[in-house]
Amino acid sequence: MTQQRLEPLPTDWSRALAVVAHPDDLEYGAAAAVADWTDAGREVVYLLASRGEAGIDGLPPEECAPLREREQRASAAVVGVSTVEFLDHRDGVIEYGIGLRRDIAAAIRRHRPELVITLNHRDTWGGATWNTPDHRAVGRATLDAVADAGNRWIFPELTEGGLEPWNGVRWTAVAGSDRPTHAVDATRGFERSVESLLAHRTYIEALTEDEPETYCRTFLEGMVRAEADRFGGRPAVTFEVFSS
Repeated sequence: MTQQRLEPLPTDWSRALAVVAHPDDLEYGAAAAVADWTDAGREVVYLLASRGEAGIDGLPPEECAPLREREQRASAAVVGVSTVEFLDHRDGVIEYGIGLRRDIAAAIRRHRPELVITLNHRDTWGGATWNTPDHRAVGRATLDAVADAGNRWIFPELTEGGLEPWNGVRWTAVAGSDRPTHAVDATRGFERSVESLLAHRTYIEALTEDEPETYCRTFLEGMVRAEADRFGGRPAVTFEVFSS
């Protein structure tokens, strides 16, 4: 059966908010798109639910968190992102719920994006590869918080604190989905996406015995080639897009 063609992700927007669970989540695939967007003058803000403090077995959380925060800020700068915020939910045990929805809705109201980006919220990455609880919780909470941000009667304390409702989100784009509908051409941003992932060097060196640059390049090349046939043969950063 012929797979449906991936549509270009809309570009008639000026501000985006990317919400994920951990440092490096955006670098495993989406960073090439971010580089392309910021090159075109669009503003992208990163919001991370945790500081990734449980991500390196050999480092205790109190040492790991500031290191991974520094690596994330350096990584974001490579692709033109200057604002990186952290919510300080506990890495590894982030819970879907009212508190997480409220925190993300508050960020949406603060930054007033037209596009919201998050990571795969489903149980698997497709097939037999199980997704992590943190990714599922943050992805689902982000999808729900888009509506929360626009309703003044949900979390009225945000309005009382000066964060007016924001109904301006037009799309939510889920990276890493096994049901992509849209894509961004990765050609221009690819090299910076490799550099951006490589900025998480301490994490990568703990993750693999491969040479870090080889690991980053090989992984990302596989990602952007995986759906190229559905995008006119072009390397593709793919997203499942929901309209608001």
